Amino acid sequence: MTAGRPGVLAGVRWYLRELSGEAKWDAYLERCERDGTEPMSRRAFERHRDEHRERSTQGRCC
Repeated sequence: MTAGRPGVLAGVRWYLRELSGEAKWDAYLERCERDGTEPMSRRAFERHRDEHRERSTQGRCC
């Protein structure tokens, strides 16, 4: 009966990482490693992401 539980927990973990933005940070680090570039700090990454989100407000109603 617990055979399905690891899959469920992995799904919940994936969902929470996507929701929190943790997956975007990991993807950014992988892209920098692949391209051979120095990644910005986590703080700078989050600031950049927030600024981009503020400039791209077409999805909002107000």
